[in-house]
Amino acid sequence: TNDHIERSRLNQLIEREAAVKGKLSEILDLDPKQDHQQIVQLLVCYEFPFDITRALEFALFRTYCVPSISELLAKTGEFSRCPQKRYDDTDILISEMMEWGYESERGRLALEQINTIHGHFNIPNNDFLYVLSTFLFEIIRWNTRFGWRLMSDNEKMALFFFWSEVGRRMGIEQIPQQYSEFELFNCQYEREHFHFTDHNRQIGQGTCELFASWFPAFTRPLVNGAILAMMDEATRKAFGFPDAPKWLTYLVPAALRFRGRILRWLPARRKPRLRTEMQHPTYPDGYKIKQVLPTYLCKNKQ
Repeated sequence: TNDHIERSRLNQLIEREAAVKGKLSEILDLDPKQDHQQIVQLLVCYEFPFDITRALEFALFRTYCVPSISELLAKTGEFSRCPQKRYDDTDILISEMMEWGYESERGRLALEQINTIHGHFNIPNNDFLYVLSTFLFEIIRWNTRFGWRLMSDNEKMALFFFWSEVGRRMGIEQIPQQYSEFELFNCQYEREHFHFTDHNRQIGQGTCELFASWFPAFTRPLVNGAILAMMDEATRKAFGFPDAPKWLTYLVPAALRFRGRILRWLPARRKPRLRTEMQHPTYPDGYKIKQVLPTYLCKNKQ
């Protein structure tokens, strides 16, 4: 069939790129089920560190379009009291698992901390399952749009097995056994649950303000416009946000695609980029995983 021919051509292209640059040749020699932790480490530390970070930011952002999720987040008060800490804590815990593996000592402690935090709330299983699905599919969708190369089937399936195993260790039930089944759940859940509420807007606006705060004040209106330009219509409506200017909806994705083309010609990364070794604003002197807790739990521990 035509689809089979196109798939074969794509795989040939990927293999040719692997011989020239990056870690793909190593990844293609690994088993996506048995070696998924190693493959994910190579993806996040060498192949797509910037892209995966941005994709996960937008994955979490997307979950705030679900009223039951945004309502719970609003009740905790973390987004109004300390949005940077909320971001840093999430970044640290996810990075610990992806960069070191959920079976490593560091990854295991991060997963325990995630379960401790979630254990204080009665969260529906399907909300857990949806958030988990965004960590998988938003990475792949970002790569399809902006990656310096397309991910191979090995890499996509490794991400699927990685997040499925993390979900099981979080006690999430009814995780789909097939990639396509999980993707169908992700799409159906969004169609059924994305709709506007004040809590959505509150959490969404707080997140936009956090992202904009990382840039000089005079650029923040442009940053906010760029964030809107990256959202699809369903997301903007669920937040109650206006449409972005048309020129930004063209310019921002075009700039990211252009970045991907430039990266194809640059030397491959030789040293891993580890977010777990970077300085985080909330923890300028470093952190211990057991200290990475929401403020309301930190107070309970004092």
